[in-house]
Amino acid sequence: MPFRKSGVKLLPFLFLIAFLFMPGSRNFAAVQGNTTLAAADSSSSRQLTTAEKTEEKFNPGEMIIEHVVDNHEWHILSYGSFNLTLPLPVILLYDGKLHFFLSSAFHNENRTHLDFILPEKGPNKGHIVTVEQEMTGKKGLPVYDFSITKTVLAIFLSGFFLILIFTSVARKYTSRKNEAPSGLQNLLEPLILFVRDDIAKSSIGEKRYEKYMPYLLTIFFFILFNNLVGIIPIFPGGANVTGNIAVTGVMAVCTLIITSFTGTRAYWVHIVNTPGVPWWLKLPIPLMPIVEIIGIITKPFVLMVRLFANITAGHIIILGFISIIFIFGQISSALGMGVGIPTVAFMVFMDLLELLVAFIQAYVFTLLSALYFGLAFVEEHH
Repeated sequence: MPFRKSGVKLLPFLFLIAFLFMPGSRNFAAVQGNTTLAAADSSSSRQLTTAEKTEEKFNPGEMIIEHVVDNHEWHILSYGSFNLTLPLPVILLYDGKLHFFLSSAFHNENRTHLDFILPEKGPNKGHIVTVEQEMTGKKGLPVYDFSITKTVLAIFLSGFFLILIFTSVARKYTSRKNEAPSGLQNLLEPLILFVRDDIAKSSIGEKRYEKYMPYLLTIFFFILFNNLVGIIPIFPGGANVTGNIAVTGVMAVCTLIITSFTGTRAYWVHIVNTPGVPWWLKLPIPLMPIVEIIGIITKPFVLMVRLFANITAGHIIILGFISIIFIFGQISSALGMGVGIPTVAFMVFMDLLELLVAFIQAYVFTLLSALYFGLAFVEEHH
């Protein structure tokens, strides 16, 4: 029963511990998209003059940033002047008081509610601050934002689906012992065996790999699931979870913590007193220990940036192709339609390539984590 031996039944619990209280994801990307949170009805939206309407043009940069970064609401679709959005809970701690309301409370001309404002422009763009801080520019008391943003909601949804999938499959293995797998078991078992045999065993060793399997399987399927769902343009897909540097940073820190606490005594001794290195590289200036410590820090940094950059770049490229149609469409409708045919073909190609990238990035992050675990096990030589 490779599924049960791999410790997958612990996956949901590790997932919740690692990501349920994910810090800072809602505060990443100070440049929020220029999303208009005004209500769809004309009574609450600002009336544009004829001159302003003629000046309005499609801004590809704003559109791309809006879809890539986090947001306090989830935009589902737009049809003419009608915008369908899902307002998300706003949870603020300010001056010792807890404030709870929906982001739809900011759907007014001034984008204010109580004493708070969600600016569309300026240095506080995308961050909820007090009206006084926005008007005067002074820092004042900090506003701690614990809101359930688009990224956080997407993590909750992916966590729920992963727990549902793996608990049901684990239950099947329990009730159908020594029987051929069926349904989701057929799909998941090759992936689990791949992580176990080609990643964990080969990188950590057959004697020590089992205790790392729950974590390795968690990050592999979490990254893979969110990469695939992020390609889907309709709700509940489209969230750029693994393209959020706060999310990738939390996973990288988890890898760093596990590596540090499971490393052997000889591993730390070799960092402080690297064997085979001339003494003058250790004394009087501990050059090699400094290099080794920097290496400990750069490893999770590389994990964080690689996943973030690759996933974000894929989203930006696809959105860039979409923007081309609208840019040429502003010049001429016929030109926009003509450019649309090859552009859509490139978009389909990029979507297929993104499917491959989704698997590759999950594999690379898991493989490097396993390699770090394996390198942290150093046997003492006598």
